[in-house]
Formats: sequence, structure tokens, C-alpha cells
Amino acid sequence: MTILGDTVRQPTEVRLVGSDRVLAVLVELAKFPDGASLDDMARAVASPKPTVHRALASLCKAGLADKDGRGHYVLGDEFLRLAFVNHELRPDHVRVQPILARLAARFGETAHFAVLDGHDIVYRAKVDPAFGAMRLTSTVGGRNPAHATAVGKLLLSLKLPNVEAVNNWIGDRELVKRTPRTAVTAEQLHEQLELIREHGYSTDDQENEPGVNCLALPVYLSSPTDPSGAVSISALAYRTTIHDLLDDLSVIRRIVAGDIEESRQ
Repeated sequence: MTILGDTVRQPTEVRLVGSDRVLAVLVELAKFPDGASLDDMARAVASPKPTVHRALASLCKAGLADKDGRGHYVLGDEFLRLAFVNHELRPDHVRVQPILARLAARFGETAHFAVLDGHDIVYRAKVDPAFGAMRLTSTVGGRNPAHATAVGKLLLSLKLPNVEAVNNWIGDRELVKRTPRTAVTAEQLHEQLELIREHGYSTDDQENEPGVNCLALPVYLSSPTDPSGAVSISALAYRTTIHDLLDDLSVIRRIVAGDIEESRQ
């Protein structure tokens, strides 16, 4: 059973030119946590093996890539060190972590901090409960479609004030119907966004994945008027229903507001 699995992006054809070559190879290499052969990488970036080999050699020289015992390429320790250090020291991460920890402890469910990136949301931080037989498989840096998630709809409600704006945001795409409950038309999504603006919170009642409920609130980490992103409690529906979360909405609001105030002192 996959719980709240992140959206996986398919490899796209990349025209490698100059310095873009190394960056494109680095981006594709990150999609192979178990390592990739030179043939794998050449197929992933749709480029000749000698070209890809030179790019990989440059990455290895900088410590951003390495070879494992099988001779497959993986992200290098230096790349991982830089990424983790940068992430852990980001101001938003430092400020939001106590909020997520308190929410996870209070409800025994997973808490997320996410931001909007185009048509997706990206998880910037996550805290799992200390106890519980099943946990969500979402990952920091993982993506999910904004229209199907509580955090995504909350952030969209602040950017798309009317149905025309929703239509423009959708454009020529077809919204993915993740479950039978997912809103996939401009009219359906607009109705949900209007309710979110009215109530000040957003829910995902098994709209992104069966068996998972979410409740999201905006979080203001650096500005009193411009949200840094959204915080959510993502709960397994069989043990924490959407009604359970709504019944504790006032508690959730106090936790978010209280932790923000403490982090600014």
C-alpha cells in the first residue's frame, strides 16, 4: 500500500549545450537513488554517451557525483552535505520545525510544511509521529498536484480569486483525477477555493490518495500578510477522520500561532 506517494516526473528530452550539460545530468542523476549506469544516464538525457560521460566526470571531480561498488553513478557525498546543510539552516525550516513537531505529537499523525511551485506543491519539511504502525511515504522535496491536496488548495485560494483565474491556471492541461473525490474542473476547484477563503483553512478528504485525510492552514514565518507556505496534518482516515481534525481546528490554530510567536522571540 503506497500512502501519500509523491508524484514522479518522467524523464524529458534535454538538449545539452555548454554548462547546461552538467546541470541536466545532475538533475537526472538525482532521480536514481540506487545509482545509474552510463547507458541509463545517456537514455535519461537523450544524449550521446561521450557527452554524458564528460558531464559525469566533471561532477565527480567536484564531489557532486561518485561511483558505487558496481561502477554506477550516484550523487556525491559533497552534494548531499551541501543540500542538507542548506536545508537545515533555512530560516523557514528552523521556524516551522517546532510547529510540525507539536502537531505530530498532539495528533499522532504526520505534519508537513509545503510551498506552491507552479501546478504542484513541494514538501519543504516533514515530521512523523513518534509512534504508529503506518506512516506516510511523502518525502522532503517530493511533489504532489496542488489541486488535489489541502496545502495546494489553500495556497491556490490566495492566488486564484475567481473562476477566470482558475481557468487560466489550468490552461490546456487536464487536471489529474487522483481519486473519485478529486476536483478536476475549473468550476469544481473554484467552488472549493471560495470555501477555503471563507473558512481560512483547507481540507483534503481522500482527494489525493484513498485513505488519507489532510487539514491545512497558512503559516506566516517571515511576513504577517504574505504566507511562507502551508502547514498540514496528514492523517490515516481509519484512525483520524476529517471530522476529528475539524473538531480540533481551534487547537490546531493555537499550536500554529503559539509556535510562530515563540520562534520569533
